[in-house]
Amino acid sequence: MIKRIVKLTFQPEKTADFQGIFESSKALIRGFPGCHHLELWRDRNQPEVFFTYSYWEDEAALEQYRHSELFKRTWAKTKVLFGGKPEAWSVEVASQMEQ
Repeated sequence: MIKRIVKLTFQPEKTADFQGIFESSKALIRGFPGCHHLELWRDRNQPEVFFTYSYWEDEAALEQYRHSELFKRTWAKTKVLFGGKPEAWSVEVASQMEQ
C-alpha cells in the first residue's frame, strides 16, 4: 500500500474554484482501480494551501491513474489555478502505535 500526499498551493482567489473541481472529481478518483482512500486537507494558517491524501494499492495503480484521462482532465483544470509549485510524496508507515 502506498500513501500519497500532494501539496497544492493556489492563488488565494482561486481556492473555491479548486474546491469545486475536487468535489466534482472525488468520487471518480476514489472509484479508480487501485485507489483505496482519498481525503482533501486544508492548511489552517494558509487557506490557499491544500493537501490530497490518498492510499493506492501499489506503484502500478498510482501510475495507471497518473496516465489516465481522468487525471489529465482534472490536472488541466487544476494547474491553471496554482499560486505555487505542487509537491508530492509517496510514503509508507515506518512505525505505528496502536491505541
